[in-house]
Amino acid sequence: MSRIAGLFARKSPVFIGFTVAGDPGIEASLRVAKAMIDAGADLLEIAVPYADPVADGPVIERAHVRALRAGTTADDVFALVRRIRGYAPALPLVLFTYYNIIHRRGPDRFFAEAAASGADGVLIVDLPVEESDEVAPYAARHGIDRIALIAPTTSPERQHTILSGASGFVYLISLEGVTGERDHLPPGLAGLVGAVREKTGLPLAVGFGVSRPEHVQTVVAAGANGVIVGSALVRLIEEHAGDEAGMQDALRAAIATLRRGLVPDPEPDIP
Repeated sequence: MSRIAGLFARKSPVFIGFTVAGDPGIEASLRVAKAMIDAGADLLEIAVPYADPVADGPVIERAHVRALRAGTTADDVFALVRRIRGYAPALPLVLFTYYNIIHRRGPDRFFAEAAASGADGVLIVDLPVEESDEVAPYAARHGIDRIALIAPTTSPERQHTILSGASGFVYLISLEGVTGERDHLPPGLAGLVGAVREKTGLPLAVGFGVSRPEHVQTVVAAGANGVIVGSALVRLIEEHAGDEAGMQDALRAAIATLRRGLVPDPEPDIP
């Protein structure tokens, strides 16, 4: 059983944290990852920094810029994943990337290095399903799960096509637009989760806009198996630039608070 499958097999909802490799620097990003793991992240999504992260909002876009300015390369990302794997041998790790990075490196080489570093899955945010044959054989060859993305605007027919090649878990985008914190999640979230649930036995995790404990509760109540938090955590890294101890404390506190939303409120006692 893969690490991703083993995580979701435990049935209780999981907390997935997101960070950009190399933000604010490669050594500091290792300590960020460790702080997130220690705080209770059940799975880490680690973004490969990219110059044109079109799916990301301003907070994560600036994190990509910081990582690139720090000189972070794909080699550095794989080395970072290897070190995180040494720190947390059982923790599932997923690389979040744009296809151009894979194309330039060569798909076979990229997936071989991802597997050798200890990554369990890869999410390619901008690769249309029609072009998935560019990577599918190499992911399968090296035992890497291909995490599917499904948005609220994805048609039922296209959902079927996307899910036919997916493994690991399905990333459900909660709302239209780019990543970023929101005041509210859309009211149709439960409908999206239910519609995709009818088409696959894979676990479903919801991201984009999730930034508060009540959002986590909404995702869990909608029937999702996992909740993904990115911008709310990346913002703390930015806000604590130059204060690494404060950054780690803020990350640990935020994750602890957000994780409380994974547990439903107890039913009130009825006299």
